[in-house]
Amino acid sequence: MESAKPAAPPNLGNLAKTFTKILKLRRGGGGAVTGVVSSDEADSIDKLKLSANLDKLYKPNKEKSYLERRQQREALESLVANLFASVSAIKAAYAQLQSAQSPYNPDTIQLADQSVVSELKQLSELKHSYLKNQLEKEHISPLTAHLREQESLVKTYEITVQKSKAEAGAREKQLQLMEDELRDLQMQTRSLDMQLYPGRTLSALDGLHVSGLNPTHFLAALRCTVKSVRSFVKTLVKEMDMAGWDVTAAARAVHPGVQLLKTSHRRFFFESYVCQKMFSNFHYRDFNLSFLDERSGWDPQRFFEEFTVVKSLKTKQLLDGKDAQWEGFGKFCRAKYLSVVHPKMEASFFGRLEQRALVSAGPGFPDSAWFAEFAEMARRVWLLHCLFFSFEEDWPLDEEVGPIFQVKSESRFSEVYMESVAEEWEEERPNTVGFTVVPGFRLEKTLIQCRVYLADSVRRMGPT
Repeated sequence: MESAKPAAPPNLGNLAKTFTKILKLRRGGGGAVTGVVSSDEADSIDKLKLSANLDKLYKPNKEKSYLERRQQREALESLVANLFASVSAIKAAYAQLQSAQSPYNPDTIQLADQSVVSELKQLSELKHSYLKNQLEKEHISPLTAHLREQESLVKTYEITVQKSKAEAGAREKQLQLMEDELRDLQMQTRSLDMQLYPGRTLSALDGLHVSGLNPTHFLAALRCTVKSVRSFVKTLVKEMDMAGWDVTAAARAVHPGVQLLKTSHRRFFFESYVCQKMFSNFHYRDFNLSFLDERSGWDPQRFFEEFTVVKSLKTKQLLDGKDAQWEGFGKFCRAKYLSVVHPKMEASFFGRLEQRALVSAGPGFPDSAWFAEFAEMARRVWLLHCLFFSFEEDWPLDEEVGPIFQVKSESRFSEVYMESVAEEWEEERPNTVGFTVVPGFRLEKTLIQCRVYLADSVRRMGPT
């Protein structure tokens, strides 16, 4: 029986090709290194195939002594451990090379390049020692090699973290610049708006004193409030469209007795609905709400002081619960939201009643763009109410027109008390009021017209 011959050592060429594919080292024009080495690519090598299953790399010669076979096996384990240590070191050096390119650091690039070359030489030496069957001469233990591998992996992760932090810092700076640009544009817009429409922004009321109050100031605040109502209604209609509503049918349901022949007028129907809810009981100092009864005894000076403070605060500051002074406004906001936004409406828009439940239960408020826009509208109604009662005047009952008024449907249009929301209507013949969109107000001897939608003139305004 012939003796078993020692198995020939396997060729490491395929293994070297595998490492080359993992590293993905490629050089573009001008010697610049391109490509990105993922931190998981080296880990994707199945170590079990190389270390745990060494029988595929080495078939022991039974004629050799146990000690010789053990030494050769340990040499193979050392080889595999050193291979992975070198791969991890190359990977760390390559990551450092990439990081040093932006911002450009020639010294670090040179050091990283030298490290890559050194490790490649080490790999080459390991290959030659294996091919020459000189593995027993390797003195680096597997444990030491494993420690070196882990150190290289940690270095790679540290470089990646530093790069991510640098990118995050750059993005934060870019975001800050964009926010600064946005603020500048907003200031320019407000400035142009003030020039184009004097008195239509709350900034027009800066520096105001109660002794200098006049109806023009109230009109400026009213325009800002109406503007906020329109903004909320625009969002409301958008949500209806996204939820698949028949918006035209919904508008007609608000005022079923009035025909709608022009789809662009749907917003007037919804503005009327929102104003009716938001301005309900506006002529009471406490909005006829029990939790605001202390306001019933306030004098004009007290209302004006609150107007001045609230005007300078953001809506979020009024609702964050940090100041008990604004607890009344928070409850007012809750009550109006539950009145304006029907449960079926919210469920249709958002698929659940999460925001409504949070508003009802308290003490917090929804952190959503939808509620934020509603709360801003509520803040402006609150401001208008404070300014309204800042005027020194009692509000006697008046059969014809009160301090805040609206016109009944089918009433005859009068330019003294009313203003049409539609741009086109015929003055030559009588016009009938369909519904009031925005209520009117009476301050001192000044009457601010209510805005109405005419029922019959709309039929003569042309096609949709």
